[in-house]
Amino acid sequence: MAYDEGLAERIRRYLDEDPGVTEQRMFGAITFMYEGNMAVGVTGDDLMVRVGPDAAHAALARPGTRPADMTGRPMRGWILVAGTAVTEDEALGAWIDEGRAFAASLPPK
Repeated sequence: MAYDEGLAERIRRYLDEDPGVTEQRMFGAITFMYEGNMAVGVTGDDLMVRVGPDAAHAALARPGTRPADMTGRPMRGWILVAGTAVTEDEALGAWIDEGRAFAASLPPK
């Protein structure tokens, strides 16, 4: 499955100054890693955000979200945010910051 290049480019610009961030393509998506841990990604037209298991329930109560289910099984601690819910840079930045904060809480790889 292809991913939304425009959304990926917006994420790149937002994370451009962070030396801990790298990019990796996987499973037809693109992910942005912080210190080797996945933080956010783009799959299809959706933003994938790693919020962690403790924050997933609250994140899923926000508009445009649903569980990340790539293989028929929900991914624990991950959510998908509809591309239409992150058209504004402020909304996208908030989700990116949330994913990066969770990734930063993990030991570097």
